Amino acid sequence: MSTATDQLITAVDFVGVHTRDFSRAGDFYGNTLGLRRSVWIPERNYAEFETGNLTLSLMNAEGMGLKHTALRNPLAFRVDDVAAARATLEGRGVTFAGEILDSGVCHMAFFEDPDGNSLMLHHRYAPRVTEP
Repeated sequence: MSTATDQLITAVDFVGVHTRDFSRAGDFYGNTLGLRRSVWIPERNYAEFETGNLTLSLMNAEGMGLKHTALRNPLAFRVDDVAAARATLEGRGVTFAGEILDSGVCHMAFFEDPDGNSLMLHHRYAPRVTEP
């Protein structure tokens, strides 16, 4: 078990999100989700969008010689109110899978981007319990 004084990894800087269509993905992450675009280099198959604590590195993997793979484990976007955020995104054309899930500690609503990457709206309403 690692302690705070010898912890090698201190944060996650970015997560890669694959796309095959930069214009469509850029519109989705920038306009539909309302994320700030910080980098846009389509000729290099790369862009970045900021969430506040994690950068989404949008990339055309096939344009970089890699295999296109959609995220199957959802990226959880923190929101203050899942129902209100869901209603806003539905008004912008986003389709959700099922109803809002209440896990007993948080609310979640699942959806996908245009490339099939799994995403989620998330709000924790119960205190986090961590190991000592």
